[in-house]
Amino acid sequence: MLALASPASLKGVLGPLDAARHLANGLRRHVEAEELPVADGGEGTADVLHAALGGEWRSARAADPLGRPVEARWLALPDGRAVVESAQVVGLPLLSEDELDPLRATSYGLGELLLRVLDTRPRSLLVGVGGTATVDGGVGMREVVGERLREVPVRVVCDVRNPLLGERGAARVFGPQKGAGPGVVDELEARLASLAELEPVRDQPGAGAGGGLGAAFAALGGELCEGAGLVLDTIGFDDRARAAALVVTGEGAVDATTLEGKAPGAVVRRCERLGVRCELFGGLVRDGVEAHALSGDRRRAAADVEELGERLALSLVERA
Repeated sequence: MLALASPASLKGVLGPLDAARHLANGLRRHVEAEELPVADGGEGTADVLHAALGGEWRSARAADPLGRPVEARWLALPDGRAVVESAQVVGLPLLSEDELDPLRATSYGLGELLLRVLDTRPRSLLVGVGGTATVDGGVGMREVVGERLREVPVRVVCDVRNPLLGERGAARVFGPQKGAGPGVVDELEARLASLAELEPVRDQPGAGAGGGLGAAFAALGGELCEGAGLVLDTIGFDDRARAAALVVTGEGAVDATTLEGKAPGAVVRRCERLGVRCELFGGLVRDGVEAHALSGDRRRAAADVEELGERLALSLVERA
């Protein structure tokens, strides 16, 4: 019997590759297991693609959200595509809690990184926009990269499907996660609404991803893609899942949004379609979602995942 360990990132605790390794270690105590971590355009997307497809890691210096230099890595895939994670240069983990300030944070450094990548003449770009500290509508990025982004096809790997503006938009939904209080949220919303160049694309699903980076890329000709589906297709998830008796997926916090476009939710739907048993877990479980809840203790995350894998593998053997 084969089980597939397909978790996404447990943000700030375990990346998708480490989570898959620990989960598979637990599963292997009773059944055969393979590791196939998943992502949706947020943290760990490039790692997941590298694990499945190979490629060469490269790096370049660029500015973080507050203008400080950082060394950011990107992935050159064997087929000539380049994979860039926006969070490598403008991500929340680059700032301490007292530095969070979406009125100051800029996507300028992402533009710098994209220029370095474009200089290598990739066949196309895959750009993940999850996990950013910015809500600038891509103003900083566009200032640097300008029309050069039109040199190659760009697919934007969106981890959410929110529009740019409104109650479900970039400022009101994601601004508070990036340090914005109510007054700041209103100012961010007004700033985004004033960007006339984004008006034609502001209602596209994913326009609000990455603090409006989705809209910025769309305005420059990029294709906004549902990240989870794109990643699952790219790593050949369906073929691997068909061969399994059990697929286990999860992330750090499982809630209603998990089932609305996040990678674990996409895995659950794929497995339902394929007729494969799938078990969902979360470090925390909210909103009445049916899933295995771990202890919630970040220090125990690796052990929790291994123990869950062992329990699920044992249940698979007992059902056989």
